[in-house]
Amino acid sequence: MKKVIIGLGVLLLWSCSREEEYIEVNKRLEVNIPANFPPMVQDISDNYPTEKGFELGRKLFYDGRLSADGTISCSFCHEQGYAFTHHGHDFSHGIYDQVGTRNAPAVQNMVFQGEYFYDGASNSIKMLAIAPIHNPVEMDETLETIAVKLQQDSSYRTLFKQAFDDGQISSGNILNALAQFMTMMVSANSRYDKYVRNEGEVLTPQELQGMAAFQEKCASCHITDLFTDSAFRNNGLPPNPYLNDLGRETVTGFRTDRYKFKVPSLRNVEKTAPYMHDGRFGSLESVLNFYASGVHDTENLDPLLTNNGVLGITLTEEEKAAIIAFLKTLTDEEFINNPLFYYQT
Repeated sequence: MKKVIIGLGVLLLWSCSREEEYIEVNKRLEVNIPANFPPMVQDISDNYPTEKGFELGRKLFYDGRLSADGTISCSFCHEQGYAFTHHGHDFSHGIYDQVGTRNAPAVQNMVFQGEYFYDGASNSIKMLAIAPIHNPVEMDETLETIAVKLQQDSSYRTLFKQAFDDGQISSGNILNALAQFMTMMVSANSRYDKYVRNEGEVLTPQELQGMAAFQEKCASCHITDLFTDSAFRNNGLPPNPYLNDLGRETVTGFRTDRYKFKVPSLRNVEKTAPYMHDGRFGSLESVLNFYASGVHDTENLDPLLTNNGVLGITLTEEEKAAIIAFLKTLTDEEFINNPLFYYQT
């Protein structure tokens, strides 16, 4: 493993109040780039994770007070057991029993990404939490109001003082704490990872066959060991007539971006059903059947999905089964079950 900016920073924090009298040492955490990963995209130098910053971010991630009525936390739509997705929901459910228009993406390997959400509405790990918090269908809250609510909680007053130099419960520090938590959410210990890093893992013949088929037929978009090129592509899904989700065009305003959505990472894909930006497919078998025979020649269809007038990807039943077997080697049980990412309220 290659270590990035590893060190210990000592932060001496004092409180003169009766309620809190302490001296705390806030240690910097180790942030590692797995040996088989590309470089990080996000610059974390001005918000490097610390023990207390991470602890605070985790507490915030699981706190329903980040929503207007106290019922919706980040973890409500991002469940750890399913690689931090909203398991079983094609569209994520938000505040006041409202239903959104997209499937919740996995929260993993966030510092290796340059843009977030299916339409790329955010390009900063420190700012991405603004979107769901302010969205009237998701959490319908403001950072300023959240800060006021947290001021009433002595445990938060203590944690913010421990985590940040200014000790303030502010919009910026709320976002920084959540970013520190997400920075540490690295999934890189699947069977596949251990195999390619020569750590003693052995893949079955079918899994190896699937890996070869995947590299030939899928890896143009799902590249590197992040298993995504992070591009925005139209993969030929027939548009949902009731939603008419324009995808990337909603951010850029360009007609050439219509029906283009961010290519998702396939890490932990076994756990993240349903699939696609609108959750229309409930199984990996359905996804591969779509690419084999269901691709439509929609506006801005990605050129990779048409070859001499033939749409989609040619796949035999044997190749489909092998690719699915390979995709299951991307499941990272250590990440999914890591107690560091779970907060007991």
